[in-house]
Amino acid sequence: MNPISELLVLQAEEGYLGREPLMQLSRRLGLPLHRLQELVSYYPHLRTTPPAPVTVEVCRDVACFLNGADGLAGRLGHLVEAAGGQRGQVEVREVSCLGYCDLAPAALVNGVPVRLERVDELVSRLVEEQLPGALPPPDRSWEADPYGVTRERYGAVRKVVHAWDRPSSRDAIIAELTDSGLRGMGGAGFPTGRKWGLVRAAEASEKYVVCNADESEPGTFKDRTILEELPHLVIEGMVLDAFTVGARRGYVYLRHEYDAARVALERELVEARAAGALGENIFGSGVSFDIEVFVSPGGYVLGEETALLEALEGKRGEPRNKPPFPGQAGLWGKPTLINNVETLAFSPGIALEGASWWRALGHDGRAGLKFVSVSGHVERPGVYLIPAGIPVSEILARAGGVLGGRQLKGFAPGGVSSNLLPASAADTPFDFDSMAAAGSMMGSGGLVVIAEPTPMLPLVTNMVRFFRNESCGKCVPCRVGCERALEMLVGAATEPMDPLLISRLHRVLTEASICGLGHVALNPLTSAARHWPEEIPVAAVDEKGALP
Repeated sequence: MNPISELLVLQAEEGYLGREPLMQLSRRLGLPLHRLQELVSYYPHLRTTPPAPVTVEVCRDVACFLNGADGLAGRLGHLVEAAGGQRGQVEVREVSCLGYCDLAPAALVNGVPVRLERVDELVSRLVEEQLPGALPPPDRSWEADPYGVTRERYGAVRKVVHAWDRPSSRDAIIAELTDSGLRGMGGAGFPTGRKWGLVRAAEASEKYVVCNADESEPGTFKDRTILEELPHLVIEGMVLDAFTVGARRGYVYLRHEYDAARVALERELVEARAAGALGENIFGSGVSFDIEVFVSPGGYVLGEETALLEALEGKRGEPRNKPPFPGQAGLWGKPTLINNVETLAFSPGIALEGASWWRALGHDGRAGLKFVSVSGHVERPGVYLIPAGIPVSEILARAGGVLGGRQLKGFAPGGVSSNLLPASAADTPFDFDSMAAAGSMMGSGGLVVIAEPTPMLPLVTNMVRFFRNESCGKCVPCRVGCERALEMLVGAATEPMDPLLISRLHRVLTEASICGLGHVALNPLTSAARHWPEEIPVAAVDEKGALP
């Protein structure tokens, strides 16, 4: 058993990880106590002190910041105390993005997501321990689901199941994915067909399939919606993965805040096994493949695929040096195919209906569909399924426009990792290549809307602070560089920043950090200084000191 899973079970039973229960677990697992303690000290969801009867985790990051979360945790704590809450009865603390940007300003109350819009009302309920209940997901259909409400599910698996032993059948799936133009929807945009083909070609007697559902990019929550409402497509995508590359075991790596998604996924896993689409002897083919849900102990860096693999192996989730890449040596050193939730959810439709069907769903020559998380200063934050390539302005219109009818100031097309763009770029098509040409990236598809007259310096400081907080600390460039950048931003009100130092920091972080966190950590700062130079205090220098 993975020691991380054992620690999570113990914490669920005891409320926290005390020394004596940890010692007992150490003896039972046959692991040194320090081996467990190094995990407890690393993962933010694991705690060593007893929790209050009511715990309120208040998000502090970009979507919530734009909707009034700055200082909200402190205000909430004071209101609880003023309302008669006993010391220790209610615990209020700030945390990094919870993945509920559509509820901004968002919080988790004993794990249940709430929107902090009527704070006074919530305070009285917290003091009386009248806790909110989980809301069911909306009942709606999605164009990405080839089965709808009438067609029998797992048709793509049925289509290929009796050709498991034919290499040509596996090659055909890769060919369809390649022709479709489907790219990885987790942010990198790597061609999906090529990725599957590389793992298929790897020589090994054992391979693994992993679904990366550790969606932790501030401004991104589409994968949560897919898991809650379309879990069958994610499961079927993993089965097709396994069929194509020759794997018998798969894992869904799920962030711990997504409890409703976990429930929906585990329910569908039971139904898939009952239907014969998963488990032993799939649809009578003689081939077996099963899936286990692994709940993350927390941390943004766990979305990086090699850090995720370290956690699945029961270690501290620190990124590995690459190469080798996971497709060559991944989980336990075996070839491992890792896809994110959205990519997997799209693959059954392509396998079932063909590449031409998928390509026809796009806009103006682009291929396929895209789930987009829309948050920030927008009337109807939420997840929207769009034809790939429609302009940002149309996505914004579908979401009801800018909040309160204000003017658009700018946006981040791919969460806080992406370069900020001004309102003048709102007609840019929402696809990988167009966003890159505009000087940013589609990334994870987290469109964060910024309205006038939002001051950019506090916003950028909030974004860079997130990366400082979430850096795992393994590599010096990221650990020190993020801290230094934040110090400069905090002090910018009284001392203009040195543009040459910013440029050097950006270059060092980009070229020397082990993983993508360091590569993108200064994107908010450098892009804001480029598009809103009057709001980002930078000392004047000659052209050699210009920002990147």
